[in-house]
Amino acid sequence: MTATTPAVPDQQRQVEDELVRRVLASFDDTPDPRLKEVMRALVRYLHAFIREVRPTEAEWQRAVDFLTAAGHLTTDRRQEFVLLSDVLGASMQTINVNHEAADGATEATVLGPFFVADSPEIPRGGDMAAGAPGEPCWIEGTVTDTAGDPVPGARLDVWEADADGLYDVQYDDGKLACRARLHTGDDGGYAFWGLTPTPYPVPHDGPVGALLRTTGRSPLRASHLHFMATAPGMRTLVTHIFVAGDGALDSDAVFGVKESLVRPFERQPAGTPAPGGRDLSGRSWSRVRFDIVLRRQ
Repeated sequence: MTATTPAVPDQQRQVEDELVRRVLASFDDTPDPRLKEVMRALVRYLHAFIREVRPTEAEWQRAVDFLTAAGHLTTDRRQEFVLLSDVLGASMQTINVNHEAADGATEATVLGPFFVADSPEIPRGGDMAAGAPGEPCWIEGTVTDTAGDPVPGARLDVWEADADGLYDVQYDDGKLACRARLHTGDDGGYAFWGLTPTPYPVPHDGPVGALLRTTGRSPLRASHLHFMATAPGMRTLVTHIFVAGDGALDSDAVFGVKESLVRPFERQPAGTPAPGGRDLSGRSWSRVRFDIVLRRQ
């Protein structure tokens, strides 16, 4: 009990205990043992929450209205429930329990709501920005297993927001930009052009945004670039790299930052020769190295 929650009389506690017992018993005949385990745990924790917080009926209705609004806003281009899971840390905690850090493997983090399957293929050294606004960035590295052996032919899906803080799916023109897939070479190496990541707010014009405002939280995500690495015989890795020195590293809205994923993005003055002889017309650019280590299945 908290200081503001009144003590519950024994008779009332017995009424509440009996309801929990009856709801738990309703799942006794569930044929799938895993579903039975999940539903019974959900009931226990949900009822424990209600009995601790003791919401009024009006407060419970507000919670239902919140979830209803999230459902109405969710489409195939926007997932408000994923966003809710993210800002509550539930997405990151699910990642943690399913991807234990071990053997020097690269740590995992959240997928986020903006992944798109079947992004355009680019060659090694290609440009995924596709004309999106932002400073060019050269990203390179290797993919190896935990023994240090290269993983040739690994598929890398990469995606990021542009300098305006938007992903391509947030525009109405249907254009694909700042996302691509590529494959590692025989040496496990990869390289491509993207954009220097910048901080941006998660979508905050819906119920999740209202929740963040009401609780005094920032909607900003730390600057990052998404990676998904897949290869036969290897565990799929979903991760980011974050920009060292970014001001939002300690307050990332979805709790996705891990220290091992923070990398220095080295700024290159205008006129510095670019990899592959790319003509940047006097623009500044940055470069970063990210070596990925995959665990075997």
